[in-house]
Amino acid sequence: MSLPPCLKCQSEYVYADQDLLICPECAYEWSPRELEEESILSIKDANGTLLNEGDKITFVKDLKVKGSSQVLKIGTKAVIRRMVNSKDHQLDCKVDSTGDMMVTAKFVKKA
Repeated sequence: MSLPPCLKCQSEYVYADQDLLICPECAYEWSPRELEEESILSIKDANGTLLNEGDKITFVKDLKVKGSSQVLKIGTKAVIRRMVNSKDHQLDCKVDSTGDMMVTAKFVKKA
């Protein structure tokens, strides 16, 4: 089993000590279990409800579509195809009567 490189200095000389991985070059210690938990995205809608891929959502605000004169009205329905860890748009959705679109989670609620 090969160990991942150090998260801080990218050293390849990482070793395991019980439940921790340790880098001898920069003395950084981390738990691989914590990394797995952090990699799971926890994106919440406008009401604070956790969203998952495949969830049906509705818009809580009129949104202008960038680059066109189209407006997505309140109550427009969509389905989350995938979730992305991005600052601007976290949800890749299929919006009814519009097509595929990236949406910010704070402008939707779970239907």
